[in-house]
Amino acid sequence: MPEKDVAKKTASGLAREYSSAIKGKTILVTGVSPGGIGAAFVLALAPMQPSMFILLGRNAERTEQTARAIQELSPHTHIRTRVVDLGCLASVRAAADAILAWSDVPRIDVLVNNAGTCGGPRAITDEGFENLFASNYLGPFLLTNLLMPKILASDAPRVVNAGSDGHILSPIRFDDPNFRDEDVYNTWIAYGQSKTANMLMAISLASKYGDQHNLRAFSVHPGAVTTNLASHLDLSLLYTEMSESLS
Repeated sequence: MPEKDVAKKTASGLAREYSSAIKGKTILVTGVSPGGIGAAFVLALAPMQPSMFILLGRNAERTEQTARAIQELSPHTHIRTRVVDLGCLASVRAAADAILAWSDVPRIDVLVNNAGTCGGPRAITDEGFENLFASNYLGPFLLTNLLMPKILASDAPRVVNAGSDGHILSPIRFDDPNFRDEDVYNTWIAYGQSKTANMLMAISLASKYGDQHNLRAFSVHPGAVTTNLASHLDLSLLYTEMSESLS
């Protein structure tokens, strides 16, 4: 499909166009609270009758709200939900163990690592990682790799990372990804390195599993989208801070 034609398509329009590729699939999506990209994605796909949605979110009530909305659109689609905090690796391991134990989920055809965060002051997780790097990259990386047995059980597995053109803000700071020196911390540098890591993860998965297992992995920039993700940010300072990060 020519790029200019794709740009004119809505999510629901593309879902209808590729309905045969969606029907019967088991699709796992992280970060599905109402008002976000993840919720919009699953609601666009729901009428195309996927076999199952696995919805992972940090807030159980909001995740269930999206599950109910899916059920109204596609009553025959099975839905499983699980609470997970991607910034906590112990929580990720617990969620992955539960999913691997679900006998009614023999495979995962599509995994969408959508959940993420941005902005805010420097924070270190209880496990010792810078929060943006943990939430946006380490958690999704661990989840994906722990679930790989069920992903590779699909005939045509797909892994999609919600990336960002914010990757231009920073490469991975391999010498100090957790900003041990708090004085050099910049929230957009931290965000940028996490998005660069998302891209490299997709490249690595495609290289490692593409030929033998037909796995395709992508890191996608959704564009400038107004969602609840930015509800805590002072947007008047956003472009100033990002400009300083690039200077």
